[in-house]
Amino acid sequence: MPAPSDALLRVNDLSVRFGGIVALDGISFDVHRGQICGVIGPNGAGKTTLFNCLSRLYNPATGTITFDGEDLLGKPQHAIAAAGIGRTFQNVALFPAMTVRENVMVGRHCRTGTGYLANAFRLPSVRREEGEVKERTDRLLALLGLDEVAETPVKHLSFGTRKRVEMARALVADPKLLLLDEPAAGLNHEEVDGLRNLITDVRDRFHVTVLLVEHHLNLVMRVSDQVVAMNFGRKIADGPPAQVQADPEVVRAYLGTETA
Repeated sequence: MPAPSDALLRVNDLSVRFGGIVALDGISFDVHRGQICGVIGPNGAGKTTLFNCLSRLYNPATGTITFDGEDLLGKPQHAIAAAGIGRTFQNVALFPAMTVRENVMVGRHCRTGTGYLANAFRLPSVRREEGEVKERTDRLLALLGLDEVAETPVKHLSFGTRKRVEMARALVADPKLLLLDEPAAGLNHEEVDGLRNLITDVRDRFHVTVLLVEHHLNLVMRVSDQVVAMNFGRKIADGPPAQVQADPEVVRAYLGTETA
């Protein structure tokens, strides 16, 4: 088990309320560097609300989030990508009329440093920066099997392919933590198998930590080092996949009864 000091992400006593509805109820867990951590739970468990807190889309009522030793809740929304957090969404959020390549390159904006005047006069620093963005984009398009559709507007692509475009856009910014929100949604059995290999490959190649929200339990249990289970906004289990899968509260949450 990694030491507590090796935690990249620390969520402590996080609560979110929408009027009288408690969406998150005192959630606490750590995610250690280099891990793939899966977050599971039935519909309404609070998984996407948790992701929206990590992305600074929601402000929690109580609790703290520490990312890479810094207070994440003290950062504005626009600083999250630059801080080292990349995200995909349950409902794909891309620019439909733009090509695959253009959508991915947009994700590098938080890492570019040239200003208005440098771009207006096309200074050498701008050309260098553009070359670096193109090189990294091309590498990601090849890794995710998107090079053949690089010049295709994303509105013409299948849902599964658009999911990979969104992952490439998140990765192009060199994140330390990659948030994947239901990446297996809409995929067939063969594509889910390929996704499992892709997530592991991305973690190893880019030395990125992965936090994964997913309903596809078989994928989560096979790809994750750690699993956090939620129900009605509360954490009900946290540990290795086999341990969480056998936890009586997790069984009740999914099946309504304990195993014999």
